[in-house]
Amino acid sequence: MIRSKLLACLFFSAAVVFSFCLCVGCAVKAVQKTPVPVEANIEAVRAVLETGDWVVIRGVTAPGNFFSSVTNMPFTHAAIYDAETDEVVEADRHGVHLSPLVDLLALSSRIWVIKPIWASPERRPQAVNRARSRLGRPYDYTGLIGLNLPGSFYCAELAIDAWRPFIADLGDNPIPPVIAPGQLHHWGRVVFDSLEIGPDRNRHVPESERSQSPKGPVSCRSRECR
Repeated sequence: MIRSKLLACLFFSAAVVFSFCLCVGCAVKAVQKTPVPVEANIEAVRAVLETGDWVVIRGVTAPGNFFSSVTNMPFTHAAIYDAETDEVVEADRHGVHLSPLVDLLALSSRIWVIKPIWASPERRPQAVNRARSRLGRPYDYTGLIGLNLPGSFYCAELAIDAWRPFIADLGDNPIPPVIAPGQLHHWGRVVFDSLEIGPDRNRHVPESERSQSPKGPVSCRSRECR
């Protein structure tokens, strides 16, 4: 009986997501195939990145394009940076794994660097160590519709989980059950946006997305990861 109810709930949720995708998918350009050149951003990104920061991107892969359609947001993926190894800890369909920072940026058409509001020099390595302790965990597919599976993570869920021990009562700004990568700036400060780099900074970004900026060890190198 319980299994039947769970399956019914999953089918209903999938139908809701599909309908949502059809209704709002045109608000943000769903398909992007051209990443911004890595050399245009890598040094600027590294200049502001610290251990534990979030790297939030608009990916150019098929999963990224689908996620953008479903969420109606210009960002599709988030990862936690480890300055000691110049890698990120991320969660995608391959589960939780490590990737070189340069590989993540190579698949991005837009990049944010966000400093979590709970960050401090003492807490940063602890947050990364917590994220690394999740390596090998499976991807939380149903978490994207609010049915979180214990011990599994999707990308933004992992980003928040890394800082979970330091998260106190947020009052009027609580963390919702489902978090999209583009919402992480509500619990952090954007210190880098690739739209602001270089004379052609907006060339690769659709007009509909240019205004959407806030104020203020398993390894994976597959192009299908993001």
